[in-house]
Order: sequence, then structure tokens, then C-alpha cells
Amino acid sequence: MLAAAVSRVLSVVAQKPARRVLLSSCNFSNKATFEMKSCDLYLLEKGPPVATVLTREDGIKYYRMMQMVRRMELKADQLYKQKFIRGFCHLCDGQEACYVGLEAGIKPSDHVITSYRAHGIGYTRGLSVRSILAELTGRRGGCAKGKGGSMHMYTNRFYGGNGIVGAQVPLGAGIALACKYMGSNEICLTLYGDGAANQGQIAEAHNMAALWKLPCVFICENNLYGMGTAIERSSANTEYYKRGNFIPGLRVDGMDILCVREATKFVADYCRSGKGPILMELQTYRYHGHSMSDPGLSYRTRKEVQDVRSKSDPIMLLRERMLSKQLTCIDELMEIEANVKKEVEEAAQFATTDPEPPLHELGFHLYNNNPPFEVRGPNQWIKFKSIS
Repeated sequence: MLAAAVSRVLSVVAQKPARRVLLSSCNFSNKATFEMKSCDLYLLEKGPPVATVLTREDGIKYYRMMQMVRRMELKADQLYKQKFIRGFCHLCDGQEACYVGLEAGIKPSDHVITSYRAHGIGYTRGLSVRSILAELTGRRGGCAKGKGGSMHMYTNRFYGGNGIVGAQVPLGAGIALACKYMGSNEICLTLYGDGAANQGQIAEAHNMAALWKLPCVFICENNLYGMGTAIERSSANTEYYKRGNFIPGLRVDGMDILCVREATKFVADYCRSGKGPILMELQTYRYHGHSMSDPGLSYRTRKEVQDVRSKSDPIMLLRERMLSKQLTCIDELMEIEANVKKEVEEAAQFATTDPEPPLHELGFHLYNNNPPFEVRGPNQWIKFKSIS
């Protein structure tokens, strides 16, 4: 048995250099052109292109990022079931093309704000998997030092993660107002779900953004269900890209990363040109339920979920495209997947062993650059010190 185990280890070690040699000898294409589904337009004469060029470098990067989001969310599911993660937890597996495509279409200096389904876009904005999983488990190494949890993650130019349905949309309009006021030529992507689209505050934000011509891209992630309610049962008008009324809009295939990328470039250029806000609907699908408390099968069938997985999975679509134009090979993709799995496993190990924040830090970071002051605890005799 010992000899067999040693033999297996040696064979793995031997395979890795051989695989690298094999990959280096492959004659990959540097780039390829792909056609995409045209976007539906509202109050627009022209939309994004229906064909685009994908370089090998970008393709590999997108594939790795989507695999990372998928693997991270599946690990979060496992940690939740093991009770390392408690409370609210909304997963985004199935919607990877939305987040990677959005980030690919804007500048690092642009701004993003989203709803409580924030893990994926937090990663594409620059958070590490380690800091996301540690935040989910409430540890000091989390991106919000263990005090934000699933719905409240932040990094530079990423404003969460907001727990109240639709509340981030007026905030996004405010960020866009700041961009215009400062003359920075930056834009704000403001994301919300189809379930939030009927909120009155969204209509108010649309109105103010249009009046002041704010550089705000309102993005409706239409994954077909608001919690457990199908869009046809909750919305009199399910064409969410037209819901801005006086704001132009477009409907995009949110399962195709190239379509999302090109549409994002289009709307970003539109806002930067001073024309005001624009609305983009991403047609997508989540594999998990609304949250971890929702099995996701009481209002849809297993067959429906499997059909989407087999026909429209965003990672599968990118893989097939890249293989068809010799931008990569199966061995290279398998190596990427193995490295992603290893990184996520290491991040999960950190997230379950890192210490929790001490109680005396409960009042920290309430304000930015503020002198220390006392904060009342659960009763008037318990005091915490707040340090910025």
C-alpha cells in the first residue's frame, strides 16, 4: 500500500512538468472573432456590436475568474451547511458572466454598488477569495474585518453589498452625482434585481438621474425570480430595460460574457459622453435558491435548472468558444481549474481557522478619520470605544 501511494505521488509530480512542456509546444491562436446575440434596444438608434475580438490572454483571464467565483460560491454553500457561516447568505453561481463581463467593460477607477448578492462582483472588483470567505465566517481577516458578513462587503470603489431591497439604487445615483460634481469622467454601475425593480425609490432615482444627466448605469439582474416569485407574477411589465421610461435601455444576454463586456463598454461610453443615465437588463439565472434558506425547487423544477446548466452555462459557453478557435486546450483549462480549486481550499482553511474579532473592536470603524469616542453598548453601563 505504501509503495502504491508513493507511486501515485511520483506520477502526479512527473505529470506537471510534462503538461507544462506540452502546453508550451501547443500552437495557440492569439485572438479570435466571435459573433454574439444582438441586444434589444429602447430609445436607442444604435447598440453594441454583434461581433467582437477575444484575445487568448483575456479569454484565459475571464475563464479563471468565472471558475473562481463558481468554486468560491460552492465552497460557501459547503461552509454554510457545516455551520461555519451563519445568517443571510445569497449565492450567485450561474451569474458569473455578469460580474466578470461588467468589470471587463469598465475602468478600475469607475464605481460599483450592488445588492446583497455581492460575493461575485466583490471578487471581480478586487477582493480576494480569502477575504470574502473570511468575512462570511466572521473572522478578523475578512474584507470588513468580520463585522459585515455576506451582505456587507467593501473595497476600493466598491460600495457593497446592501441589505435593504433596492436601497442601493439611490446611493448609486448619489455616487454618480459625485462623479459629475468632481468632473472625474468616472461612472457608477448600480445593480439591482428584478425583485427590486418595482420599488418606488428606483423610479425616484431614475427621475433624478435623468434630470441631472448623471453618469449612472442602472443594471437590472433579471434572474427570472424575485425570491420565490416568477417575474410574470410580480411585474406587470417584465421588459425591465424599458422601465426607465424616459431613460434609454438595452436588454443583454447575461449568460454570455462577451455580450456583457461589449454592452458594458457601450453603456459606459454613453454615460461618459455626457448623455446622462442608461438602463441595462442582464438576462441571467441563479442555480442556487434566493438564499441558503431557500432550496430553490418549490417554485421551479429540477429540469428547468438542469436545462439552463446544459444549454446556457456561462463557463461552458466560454470554454466551448475558446476551444473551437484554438485559444486554449483541455489540458490548460484543467490546470486552471485545479489551481482555482487549490486556492479556494486554502482560502476556506484560513476562513475557518482565523480568529474572530475581539469584543472591544465592536465599535471600531463607525466613521472615517474621526477622533476616538465612546459608543453605548447593549445597555447604558456598557461602553465601547470607537476608533476610525
